[in-house]
Amino acid sequence: MGSRRWSGFVGSVIVALVVAGCAGVPVWIDPVPLPTGDAATVLAALPVKGRAPRTGYDRDEFGQSWRDIDRNGCDQRNDVLARDLDDVEYRAGTQSCVVQTGRLADPYSGRTVAFRRGKDTSADVQIDHVVALSNAWQTGAQQLDEDTREQFANDPLNLMATDGAVNQGKGDGDAATWLPPSRNFRCPYVARQVAVKAKYRLWVTFAERDAIQRVLGACPGQELPPDSGVAAS
Repeated sequence: MGSRRWSGFVGSVIVALVVAGCAGVPVWIDPVPLPTGDAATVLAALPVKGRAPRTGYDRDEFGQSWRDIDRNGCDQRNDVLARDLDDVEYRAGTQSCVVQTGRLADPYSGRTVAFRRGKDTSADVQIDHVVALSNAWQTGAQQLDEDTREQFANDPLNLMATDGAVNQGKGDGDAATWLPPSRNFRCPYVARQVAVKAKYRLWVTFAERDAIQRVLGACPGQELPPDSGVAAS
């Protein structure tokens, strides 16, 4: 979809949301396919607004953690570990589902992290919500229905394995407050945030937009990542 057509479409959607919102009716519309191409162009088409209150936010508002969203018989945590780790070995008897060990070339930090499932070791590798759930709640997810929020929280597009300590340091930060320590990964990282926000019709704050623009300024033409193939409800 060309940038002008995409911008015009988003503009008409925003008008519809504003009109319905003024009537006091929570609204949501069926999402369009994730646009392809330049992350900066798609960023420019995203709505820019202030952060909504965190009132009412709870992890439970985003449904079941690690639901088997693609219905392949494995939960999303194991799917992401299998996707992002090298030298993966699975627990016997789980039909190549439960990841037992592996090695993560962590894009966030540039370090290599060993993963071994266990009470004291599983947290060495954690799954990051690239767009944090709290951030999503304050930038439009309150308007999504429960099924769509659960899709959002489990969509592989919004999930990446990373070093546990790095993930804890990020917390619920957005691009204005946190970026990956590895500068080499900052462009793909913010491009993925743009992709997620576009897919789920979330907005960016002014500070968030400016921070993403600064990062993308160092990598003109940075493309969005391919969509996960999981359709938002």
